Amino acid sequence: MNVFTRASIVTLAAVIACLGEALAQPANFGCTASPSPALTQTLTCNGGITIVVESGAQFTLLDRDRNGRVDAVDLQSKAVLVNVPKQKGGRRFEVLTPQAIAAVRGTEWAVDAEGNKTSVFVQAGRVGVRRPARPGSVTLSPGDGVDVDTTATPLVVRRWPDARVAALMARLGR
Repeated sequence: MNVFTRASIVTLAAVIACLGEALAQPANFGCTASPSPALTQTLTCNGGITIVVESGAQFTLLDRDRNGRVDAVDLQSKAVLVNVPKQKGGRRFEVLTPQAIAAVRGTEWAVDAEGNKTSVFVQAGRVGVRRPARPGSVTLSPGDGVDVDTTATPLVVRRWPDARVAALMARLGR
């Protein structure tokens, strides 16, 4: 059985990032990678989870409950599109960025982490978004988005214009 520590995964991720590639993850998380349109990478994981990664994204897959399945993405830059079917037992899947935590039980949504801002957009289902270690959260429905920065300004849910949605989805090969 292969055992990877968080430190070894982060070190591997840093090396690959320096090569300017999307970060590949170890197979013990139950995910397989395949190239997708527009130079994205698609990770197909146990439990029906699909993660489309923008070219050059810096991220780490996490298995926080140590059951051998990915249950979160730690996204440091660029964008991911995540599709998570409803999980048994109410298990949540999260995308973590320096500015936000986006959590769901079953849906499709995109998260874009750039500089001091994280943007979250929902294609289907509902997504809860909050800042780490700060009170207050919002819930996004299909077509909704929110921009989360490092300031204390309130999170505001907005219906995203078609052009903004199209631009983000194009980066993800959609």
